[in-house]
Amino acid sequence: MGVNSNRVEDSSSPSDNNTNETIIRISSELSTRQTMEIHNVCLPPQKTTCQKLKHRLSEIFFPDDPLHRFKNQEWCKKLLLGLQFFFPIFQWGPQYNLNLLRSDVISGLTIASLAIPQGISYAKLANLPPIVGLYSSFVPPLIYSILGSSRHLGVGPVSIASLVMGSMLQEAVSYTQDPILYLKLAFTATFFAGVFQASLGLLRLGFIIDFLSKATLIGFMAGAAVIVSLQQLKGLLGIVHFTTKMQFIPVMSSVFSHRDEWSWQTVVLGFSFLVFLLSTRHISMTKPKLFWLSAAAPLTSVILSTLLVFCIKSKAHGISIIGHLPKGLNPPSSNMLYFNGAFLAVAVKTGLVTGILSLTEGIAVGRTFASLKNYQVDGNKEMMAIGFMNMAGSCTSCYVTTGSFSRSAVNYNAGAQTAVSNIVMASAVLVTLLFLMPLFYYTPNVILGAIIITAVIGLIDYQSAYKLWKVDKLDFIACLCSFFGVLFISVPLGLAIAVAISVFKILLHVTRPNTVVLGNIAGTQIYHSLSRYRDAQRVSSFLILAVESPIYFANSTYLQDRILRWVHEEEEWIKANNGRTLKCIILDMTAVTAIDTSGIDMVRELRKMLEKRSLQLVLVNPVGSVMEKLHQSKVLESFRLNGLYLTVAEAVSDISSLWKAHA
Repeated sequence: MGVNSNRVEDSSSPSDNNTNETIIRISSELSTRQTMEIHNVCLPPQKTTCQKLKHRLSEIFFPDDPLHRFKNQEWCKKLLLGLQFFFPIFQWGPQYNLNLLRSDVISGLTIASLAIPQGISYAKLANLPPIVGLYSSFVPPLIYSILGSSRHLGVGPVSIASLVMGSMLQEAVSYTQDPILYLKLAFTATFFAGVFQASLGLLRLGFIIDFLSKATLIGFMAGAAVIVSLQQLKGLLGIVHFTTKMQFIPVMSSVFSHRDEWSWQTVVLGFSFLVFLLSTRHISMTKPKLFWLSAAAPLTSVILSTLLVFCIKSKAHGISIIGHLPKGLNPPSSNMLYFNGAFLAVAVKTGLVTGILSLTEGIAVGRTFASLKNYQVDGNKEMMAIGFMNMAGSCTSCYVTTGSFSRSAVNYNAGAQTAVSNIVMASAVLVTLLFLMPLFYYTPNVILGAIIITAVIGLIDYQSAYKLWKVDKLDFIACLCSFFGVLFISVPLGLAIAVAISVFKILLHVTRPNTVVLGNIAGTQIYHSLSRYRDAQRVSSFLILAVESPIYFANSTYLQDRILRWVHEEEEWIKANNGRTLKCIILDMTAVTAIDTSGIDMVRELRKMLEKRSLQLVLVNPVGSVMEKLHQSKVLESFRLNGLYLTVAEAVSDISSLWKAHA
């Protein structure tokens, strides 16, 4: 039999050697009819402000405790662990062997066959010279292979980042009228994207990119994929004068207003290879063992279309070609970085947006394939690796790169074992840059459009959108808003809408938290939601409420109003059903993970308001930090006797016993 009292137990030890626990008791009379032991509600162990701040910061910035491996190690071992921490290549390099090399060479050459045509195509998508796309498939993969923690990530230009960079930069500078300035801004945006990405990793602020929820990303990616595909109608139809706008209506208007420029040779060639590329993609998706078909299809299309145009060059005047591409390694571009002038703000803004998008895609792709092979990808290391490779890329004529899903999927299916596959791919690109560039002279631009459409069509994930509709209607609405924002407004504003919707969802959950009425499962001491469990029954004279969120300044007023409304509704229900008079409101705070001063004031005011109506407020199971703040603010002293309990069952049993004793 326990003591019938509202008591707070301090579980911390005094500073001296006295091990007796300090107990703060608010006494009340004993009940002779008590049927349940009443437990103490403990305060958390006492900590200094510095200790609390250190613990909080470690939970925010170091949830994975990255330094645990350095504990109790000799200095030479710590040095080795430090090298492995910052350069993952030292982690798997010592165990590398010929069998792994054979697998990596095969996968590296396979993704090179995909990376070369994609690099040229995505550079055109960003309104950059095609050679820049190949440059971006050479230097960044080499840097990532040293710094990256993913074994399967295929690094290079990606469609979404290319589209966003092209659409944002062309709003300020015309790539046809001032191509040098446009190129400078592209390299500068890449530099700032790298600085932003590396800073997030170094400062361990990766949670910032989590503001792009999966639902909004699904809509954004689908909208961007549609816009990218529609933009390729310029090449597929052979249109010369095409709009530079990236919205659905202007693009479609431009397509049909320039019907006189349509070239039947281009249409036949483009759609023939588009059907071929889509067919190989479908075969590879239905039969994963034939993944090499979709991987080899883009390069095969480039070779065949180039040979075809070369053979009929005297008759193929309506088919535009890539033309001359310079041979040689990446030229240095550090002298082209644009750090002052009227367009610096545009470069910075473009870098931040493309940096966020490429980082989100790269980390998501890396974690996807890591989960398939049961190893972990360190998000902060990935941010630093992607950031440093973009910073280095901006100085070697590269634009924004990250992990590509299509290349990574091919890399995984081809049997890649380590990041050496990226080195092999970069070596193949190097050979292409040094010796094979003249072979691309007659490559038709229309084939690049077909390759882009085939690559981005996989971003339209209608199955995930349907799942959102079935599971969470609010997420589905967020997905639609993001999709139509990109489609009809603009790509940057569509991204802004996606972020705004994600933040709005967070604010909605924080400012309008869920509260439920609990009832007792007959024959047990378990209390669950009345609306969810049919076996749950109301307890006479009690209203038991559970708050399922922290109590902050943003939701304290709402919670007070909502609790009073629950009280009013309960009194009406009692009146309609001739029940016993309501006497006590029990607030289950198990799910209240935090509380601030506004929340504490709300609890104090709520107690006063209920007391005026002859109702008792009881708190149940506040967590450690909440309990500590309630105790320090002396709110608990203002409660009646028997105002704090460990469980709902103990509260109901003890208060009922008191009522019976008083009766």
